[in-house]
Amino acid sequence: MDSFLKFFYEFIQTLIENIVDFFVALWQGFWGIFDFPGYFRIFEAYSEDFTVLAWILAIVSVLFVVVLFVSLIWLATLGIRRYLRFRRTAVTQEDMLEQVAELNAQVEELIDEKAKIMALKVSQLGLRPGSEDDGTLKLTSAEDADPGPSRFVKLTDVDTHYQQQPYQAPEQAQLSLEQLCHAFRNFACSRLKLYYPIDIIRYYFSGMATSKIIILEGISGTGKTSLPYAMGKFLKYDTAIVPVQPSWRDKSELIGYFNEFTRRFNETDFLKALYEGTYRKDVGFIVLDEMNLARVEYYFAEILSLLEMPNRSEWKIDVVPDTWDTDPTRLTGGKLLFPTNLWFVGTANNDDSTFTITDKVYDRSTPISINNKGIAFEAPDQEPISVQADYLEGLYKKAQKDAPLSEKALEQIDQLDSFVIQNFRLAFGNRILKQIKEFVPVYIACGGTELGGVDYMLTYKIFRKFEVLNISFAQDNLRKLILQIDKIFGKNTLPLARDYITNLINRN
Repeated sequence: MDSFLKFFYEFIQTLIENIVDFFVALWQGFWGIFDFPGYFRIFEAYSEDFTVLAWILAIVSVLFVVVLFVSLIWLATLGIRRYLRFRRTAVTQEDMLEQVAELNAQVEELIDEKAKIMALKVSQLGLRPGSEDDGTLKLTSAEDADPGPSRFVKLTDVDTHYQQQPYQAPEQAQLSLEQLCHAFRNFACSRLKLYYPIDIIRYYFSGMATSKIIILEGISGTGKTSLPYAMGKFLKYDTAIVPVQPSWRDKSELIGYFNEFTRRFNETDFLKALYEGTYRKDVGFIVLDEMNLARVEYYFAEILSLLEMPNRSEWKIDVVPDTWDTDPTRLTGGKLLFPTNLWFVGTANNDDSTFTITDKVYDRSTPISINNKGIAFEAPDQEPISVQADYLEGLYKKAQKDAPLSEKALEQIDQLDSFVIQNFRLAFGNRILKQIKEFVPVYIACGGTELGGVDYMLTYKIFRKFEVLNISFAQDNLRKLILQIDKIFGKNTLPLARDYITNLINRN
């Protein structure tokens, strides 16, 4: 071993010395070119014996060498400059080509968007293209509307289907809310191999009693989209899944728009699902998959406002500004009445590729956080069932009547509200308090507890708003909030709220 170490040491040492000698010799050779004193000594040593002709030849030789040397340096410099200029030009051309490609893509998007906007504006003015020879726009009325095929191809197909096969309400399953939760859980497990904690299902059904909009949020791959899909299979009414696109900006992306030049309405799957819901009475869902890829408050704004109206007969969305004789039968005056048997479910991934969902949307919906994959379990086989929307809403009203939020809970919530206002400048608001009163009784009827329902609503309707706070400045108040919750409700009685607030503090 000693022999090897000596060999290796001497070998490496020699190699390093040779490398150093190489670079030293290279450096010395380079500077040796400019050894003008050495050249002068050589010239001086031989010049004593020069004749006149030798002097002339010597001077010419020196001048020739100098010119040659300068020329080589100039050519090398010129070559380097040309190479750098060429590389800079090539890089610039590549950048320009990339920019041109990006501009072309943007132009195509703008052209498509302009076509949509022009079609919408023309449609809203009640205009249609004139004859080919005059190129003008003329007013469209019921009298001069196109008497040909319907401009709503998909909706007309729905009319035809239900005219040929009229909807008949199946036999209503007589289940309580708790039985309904367990039946769905068993169905998802036994038929679809999907495993959901019972509390997630309780939140889902209770959220339906609170709002027509449910938001399922959390990390990817935890079964957010599969939950409403499985619910559709369980209730024998297939869920419509509508993928949201990043370019969505207004309601025309949801329901479509009338193209005056093709004389057809560009219908969307969302509009078709909405229209088909008017023919049915059983519970159904429309999923806006990855709803926060675009700004929800832009493309969903009109629907959010409509669903706020207390009178359901006012839940009408404008589809077209005029009426044609060939329009679908359930489109009245260019408006579509929202079917009350449908709920909207939005799935949202919380990552850098998505937009933040604003309080305007959260306050009008029921958020449910799903961040863990379900744990497999055994369940008895469960057949799908039919549930009418009227029957389900009857169960909700009965639960809210039989077990309203207790006075004690209302007092506790009021005390917490006062603390939050004083320390965080946030208030619960009448809308959220109303939602708590609607949610908690239904959650109890689904098999939960009053404190469990209050815990959930406080966490995801109130404490979620703390996400916008500067946590580094609010840490002390957040710790005081945990102590205040224990003081008001009892120690460790609201685990969701405690964990949520603790995670906010630790995140800093």
